[in-house]
Amino acid sequence: MSSAYIFNSERLGFRNWQDSDLKALATMNADPRVMEYFPSTVDEVETAKFIARMQAEFAKHNFCYFAVDLLSSNEFIGFIGLSNKDFEADFTPCVDIGWRIDPDHWGKGYATEGAKACLIYGFNTIALTSIVSMAPKINKKSIAVMKKIGMQFEAEFEHPALLNDERLKTCVLYKIESNES
Repeated sequence: MSSAYIFNSERLGFRNWQDSDLKALATMNADPRVMEYFPSTVDEVETAKFIARMQAEFAKHNFCYFAVDLLSSNEFIGFIGLSNKDFEADFTPCVDIGWRIDPDHWGKGYATEGAKACLIYGFNTIALTSIVSMAPKINKKSIAVMKKIGMQFEAEFEHPALLNDERLKTCVLYKIESNES
């Protein structure tokens, strides 16, 4: 299976999405623990649209929120990667780094390890000059990963897609430049 990987980290393989990923990602997206910092869980139809968007983004830009497997077992554990963001904000358009990991694999450092590998890929292979990450201010676990991978706090902002959600609308923006990674 390793030939299907675009790049690897020590324990993870990063690849484009396959239709066979739908059930596993839909199960994750239906889990309230996984979606705690989103307005709601996501059904299988929306998950399929997400996978199609990621496949199209990869075809156009050579990056996306990559499907991620454990190299030791080829088990799909979620996604970690890069995605273009163009919603209305003073820092867009930009490239965001993000992650979503199956709860069975939380607490093992996969998000940090994978995000570091994605920064290297983004800066060295794609030649990006800066990468941002954003999350609701209350999402302390994601903010901790942002800090661990060397990102610096840039701003607090109200996310236009979350304005109707008092709990989630205030977000933080972290950033890293290519010369900092």
